[in-house]
Amino acid sequence: EDMANQPLKGIARLAAAWRNSRAGFRDLWADEEAFRLECILLLLSIPAALWIAPTLLMAGVLIGSVLCIVIIEVLNSAIENVVDRIGPERHENARKAKDMGSLAVLLAALLAGLIWFSALWQALTT
Repeated sequence: EDMANQPLKGIARLAAAWRNSRAGFRDLWADEEAFRLECILLLLSIPAALWIAPTLLMAGVLIGSVLCIVIIEVLNSAIENVVDRIGPERHENARKAKDMGSLAVLLAALLAGLIWFSALWQALTT
């Protein structure tokens, strides 16, 4: 059989996945201002969470809530890229897909805001 068509396995597969992920990060960083801002917010959330949270578990929840926004932004950008690849013409389904991706980011941000607000409230009232 042709070895070139064989799926990668083991370390080679992990190395290829790492290269692909790095390329995705570079593309997002270059093309998406929202992604850059959310990554900066994620970095800032780490010391803030460690300062506010009474336990490491709560700090993890606070940081994880911001990481969730970043993850959903990545998926939203992937949706937008696929929709744009299909064609430049306006189509109702394309609009819906993009708007739903945007809504997912907004909902993740609202969830993170609720979690952070609750943690701040608890920190300030106890």
